[in-house]
Amino acid sequence: MKIAAISDSHDNIWKLDQAMTHLKTAEAVIHCGDLCAPFVVRRLGEGLAGVPLHVVWGNNDGDPFLIAKVAAGFPSVSLHGILAELEFDGMRVAVNHYPRIARGLALSGQYGLVLYGHDHTALEERVGDCLLLNPGEIMGMQGRSTLAIVDTQSRKVEWIEV
Repeated sequence: MKIAAISDSHDNIWKLDQAMTHLKTAEAVIHCGDLCAPFVVRRLGEGLAGVPLHVVWGNNDGDPFLIAKVAAGFPSVSLHGILAELEFDGMRVAVNHYPRIARGLALSGQYGLVLYGHDHTALEERVGDCLLLNPGEIMGMQGRSTLAIVDTQSRKVEWIEV
């Protein structure tokens, strides 16, 4: 199964639209926080056209009530609060926004994959049997807009710059 991971879109719909081509090829999409505005959820919900989208809150998600209201209009969109615990192909996956929490989750030995964002820095690291992954940022504030596609069978990561 192929899972697309993105983070820190910060309302940059132009880069998000460029990423959408790649996101639509995945069997699930995970957003690691900092959508920022409700219109980003709408853009993802419409653009992904039924591909399951899992979202955790970041520190810049401005109006969680309106984001939740918009998300409710898309059955394929799931808001998980500050932590998502998911399972794909028998692999346990944890998602949150913050690096320190993510590292702790990876060190716990309970997950095959831990995803996070916040610092806008793409990172792929093995922590024991866990793949610890920050897909970077869609926003492009640091010059690169990246996303990651994870193959749950091989646990290999494909990096894509948009």
